[in-house]
This record gives sequence, C-alpha cells and structure tokens, in this order.
Amino acid sequence: MSNILDIKERVALITGAGQGVGRQAALHFAANNAGGVVVNDYHLVRAEAVVEEIRAMGIKAIAVQADITNLGAVVDMTHRAEDAFGRIDILVNNAGNAGPTQDLADIKQFWDTTPEEWNQWLGTNFFGVLNCCKAILPGMMKRQYGRVVTVISDAGRVGEPHLAVYSGAKAAAAGFMRAIAKAVGRANVTANCIALSSINTPGVAALISDESVARMMKSYVIRRLGEPDDAANMILFLGSDAASWITGQTYPVNGGYAFSS
Repeated sequence: MSNILDIKERVALITGAGQGVGRQAALHFAANNAGGVVVNDYHLVRAEAVVEEIRAMGIKAIAVQADITNLGAVVDMTHRAEDAFGRIDILVNNAGNAGPTQDLADIKQFWDTTPEEWNQWLGTNFFGVLNCCKAILPGMMKRQYGRVVTVISDAGRVGEPHLAVYSGAKAAAAGFMRAIAKAVGRANVTANCIALSSINTPGVAALISDESVARMMKSYVIRRLGEPDDAANMILFLGSDAASWITGQTYPVNGGYAFSS
C-alpha cells in the first residue's frame, strides 16, 4: 500500500525548527521522503542539531540562522535554500511566541504593556509570516506548486485575556492565510493553518508545573498536553498531496480545548 503522506522528494523549509513542534515537523518530512529540509532557527546551534538528526535518516538538510522579522534575512535564507536544493516546495511558518529572547513568564495585562512589547508579538507571529510568504511564494507560483502551512494558536481563535496582542497576531496570520489561499490557488499553491493549544515543548515545560498542568487539563476534552507529534502529524498532512484540495482553512489541534464551528 502506498504512503499517502509521501512528500515525493519535495523540499520543505520550517521556521523556528530548532526544537518543539518545528523540530518534529522537520523530522516528519524527513521520514516521509523529503528531497531536502531547511531547518531555520534564531539559534544556529539548535538548527544544526536537528540537521544532524535528519542527515542520520539519510535525508539532505541544511541549517539556516535567520531572524524572520527581518525581511532581508528571510530573503537571504530563501536564496541559501534555493542554492542548496533548487527550490522550496513547502513552507511551514512555525516560529512563534514573542521572539527568541522574550521571557514568557512575564505576562502582563494589555493596558500595562508598551508598543515595544506589542512589536515583539506582532513581529514573530505576523510580520514573520508576511516576510516568509513574500520571499518564497513567487518561486512556488512560478513552478506552479506549493504548500504553505502556518502554525497559529487557539488564542487567535477564541482569545486569551493575558495574551491579547499575541491573540491578535495569530488571528491576523490566519486571516492572511485565507487571503493568500485565494490569491495563489490557481497556481496549485495551498495555504492553511493549524491552531494549537498547550503543547509539551521545552518552552512550555519550563513555565508550568505539574499542578498547573492538572488545572489546565480541566479545560481539555482529551486530558493531556499535546505532544509535538500531534501538531507535526497535521503539518505533514497539509504539506502533502493528500491535502491538495484543501486550502484557506484553519484546523484546531488542541485536545478539544475549543471546538471549531
């Protein structure tokens, strides 16, 4: 029986892929016949560690350090990926939170924040998506093939009171993906989102205790934290030809935290 998730030697670029969901998505693509994987992270050492894992699987990969909030850095990253593999077929906009240096434990009410703090959330979660799409979509359209998967959050679907700007940035990314889906569909390029709730990543593990998890799980139908695999499974599906007739959609991967209408 054939593997419907076979990537058919296409090339995937995943942002923020040095750990957590991004790392697992990169490994999923590698395990399903990717022609190459571009591992982006702000911290090069993390990206290089993931590249080593992928190469051990017999798949070609490169690590590229880039701050996705900087369009010039994203354009340079795109050129490096195309120099290495000739093209980018699959873009996963995974990088999130408030950038690489934000202390996620320091969460304030919106009215206690400053525009500088807003820009941290908007930069990674929205402008980073714009930058990557601006740099990479023209090549996809020229080649008449592409998959764009953007990782948002249930905060962007239902709102989180202590993460107001983050919620807005994720909602903006989802709206942008719907518009892009309409703009590029005739070029055989799809654009979709997955909306995550709490995932058991290194960043989350550093912030919450077992007691906090137990309290959180009262809001989940499936009473466990999500795992990077849970998210990566949907990313792989939307990046494959199995999802070739799906575009402009947002799929919650959230253990039933909030249902989709």
